[in-house]
Amino acid sequence: MTILFRYMLGGLLKIFVLCLTGLMTVYLVVDFFEKFRRFIKYDAAGSDIALYFLFVTPHILFQLAPVAVLMATLLSLGLLVRQNEITAMRSCGVSLFRMTLPFLCFSGLVAVGLFVLSAVVMPLSTLRAEYIKEVQIKKKNQTRTFKADRTWIQTGGRTLMNIDAIDPGGATLRGVRLYRLGPDFRLVQVTEAKDAHYTPQGWVLRGGTDRRLFPDGRVLAEPFGTKPLVLTQIPEDFETWISVESQELTLADLKSYADRLRRNGYNFSRFLTDYYGRWAFPFVSVVMALVGVALSLRRTGVRGGGITMGMGQALAISFLYWTTHSVAIQLGRGGVLMPILAGWFANLLFVSFGLYLLLRVRY
Repeated sequence: MTILFRYMLGGLLKIFVLCLTGLMTVYLVVDFFEKFRRFIKYDAAGSDIALYFLFVTPHILFQLAPVAVLMATLLSLGLLVRQNEITAMRSCGVSLFRMTLPFLCFSGLVAVGLFVLSAVVMPLSTLRAEYIKEVQIKKKNQTRTFKADRTWIQTGGRTLMNIDAIDPGGATLRGVRLYRLGPDFRLVQVTEAKDAHYTPQGWVLRGGTDRRLFPDGRVLAEPFGTKPLVLTQIPEDFETWISVESQELTLADLKSYADRLRRNGYNFSRFLTDYYGRWAFPFVSVVMALVGVALSLRRTGVRGGGITMGMGQALAISFLYWTTHSVAIQLGRGGVLMPILAGWFANLLFVSFGLYLLLRVRY
């Protein structure tokens, strides 16, 4: 590691810490005052509120770190330009690649950290934050948990329901199984149905079989076409569940769930798109660093904007990236784009833009 590399990396790291700290502080303060009034209505304890914001911090860090990388790149290069240090480097024969390398290496390390957050840490912390908000703050009963890639619900005192998949809108549940226990908690009945559909009269099981289990070991199977299902949840409840489901699964569990839906013939585009999106998003820090370097050096590498312009460019580029990424993910979930293309579309588009600007730098 050369002296120049350490010097540029040290300046970048200091500005990155300042940018990330500032962004997270603003985000947490705004989010705190937005949610605090709601939490007070439930007489929430201060410790529960503090724990909730502690567990949502990884998600906030995941969203803001690429923006901080872009801001730090633009500002640190802007300072080097203002102090004529870029001119000095060029006069000494320092190549464009050597000036860019510290920013790419640092953003690569940030990408690795974000990938670890996305794959393991963030899903677990998000699930814990949701539990604190719903159960400890809002005092609701915990009606569902995730076990690997399946959804379980307690529908009665001694009845458990397992669901394979939830259709968009929440009005149809696929692959429904009901397990009824007796007073001694012995399994007495298993009901399997192709799906459960919500009607004006309530939930209805369709295309299934009832199996009664007797103490002597006999099993009585009775197929049925339709059968009412007593369930207090409504489609809006299940629609809310499906909207957060992929965020609460680790990357390995999300891929396993998508593969399972594909094998069973269900629509898997949503979860496979989210899987590739979770792979792609951490590397946006590298893309942002590349775009930031190209923008800072695009005017012959010796003239750049001030701090205000750098901040404005960073926010504008971040907004454009987030919009592009969100639209691509929605198109992938809807089956318009291939899941892998939808997940990586924004990265490919912006890295092409960054390389184009970098090639136009007159060096």
